Amino acid sequence: MHIPQTSPAQKFMTLERHIIEGERSHPDATGEFSALLHGLSLAAKLVWREVSKAGLVNMQGSTKRVNVTGDVVKKLDEFADETIYKAMDHVGHLCVMASEENEDLLQIPKQYPSGKYVLLYDPLDGSSNIDANITVGSIFSIFQRVTESGNGTLEDVLQCGLKQIGAGYVLYSSSMMFIYSTGQGAHGFTLDPTVGEFLLSHENIRIPKQGSIYSVNEGNFNRWDPNMQRYVQYLKEDDKETGRPYSSRYIGSLVGDVHRTLLYGGIYCYPGDTKNPDGKLRLMYENNPLAFIVEAAGGAASNGKGRILEIQPETLHQRSPLFIGSADDVRLAEEFLAGKRT
Repeated sequence: MHIPQTSPAQKFMTLERHIIEGERSHPDATGEFSALLHGLSLAAKLVWREVSKAGLVNMQGSTKRVNVTGDVVKKLDEFADETIYKAMDHVGHLCVMASEENEDLLQIPKQYPSGKYVLLYDPLDGSSNIDANITVGSIFSIFQRVTESGNGTLEDVLQCGLKQIGAGYVLYSSSMMFIYSTGQGAHGFTLDPTVGEFLLSHENIRIPKQGSIYSVNEGNFNRWDPNMQRYVQYLKEDDKETGRPYSSRYIGSLVGDVHRTLLYGGIYCYPGDTKNPDGKLRLMYENNPLAFIVEAAGGAASNGKGRILEIQPETLHQRSPLFIGSADDVRLAEEFLAGKRT
């Protein structure tokens, strides 16, 4: 029988199949890590169901509550946070979780077994855009525990990004996408609602070495360090030899802006300023997982001085500036911020 050659999408490379095939390449794998990713994909579908009909089911607007990082909690923030926790608390593979929306660690309920992995997540990134129907997403990061047994502790959570064993994000937009990496490339899957499965749509994503798009909130320009101001002005100047001027694209949703940067190249910046010296983004819930994915795709991520993944976190909700995208663009940004370019 002749079996024609097919593309990954045509042969129905689902997210679950891709995870299982990755597991087979590790002879010592137990299937626990694969189960975690499967559980996260299910939680994402549940969140997407509510996001996609938010205006119809009274899920828009604020809860009037402010979270630990000072952001007003949206109704969908609360729903997404609870949904991800409940989808993952009973699987038996986690010893502890931590969420951007909660001040303290999220322990596994006593009636469920404790496992060897740690999950950190931003349940709904970009939620301030929800009421305007703009792209939002969920971001997650997975570590192996460092303590021996029992409930997970801060020691298990406060690990530098280099020790991540997996990370990903889910994009809730015109279509729903699940992008993840275990350090061996970054892969994207798009939900086919007709069959309810994530199908491989972006295999082994490679970010261009240099792009032509910059993404930054220029409303903060007057609060930036002069070196940062000079860098953005440089990107706007005409110079065909260096590919300038760059085009400006800024959604105001981190996960959406970084996703575009991952596919098209360029750089996303959230620098510190006089009001927020460390920026506004959270190292553990946003910067680390996105840096892990972008580096796996051949890009780079920096806090303006050094590699994001090498930062040793000191607190659960630590903030950090972020410069992420094409390797050459991130390197150039570091040079400007260090005063080596004018």
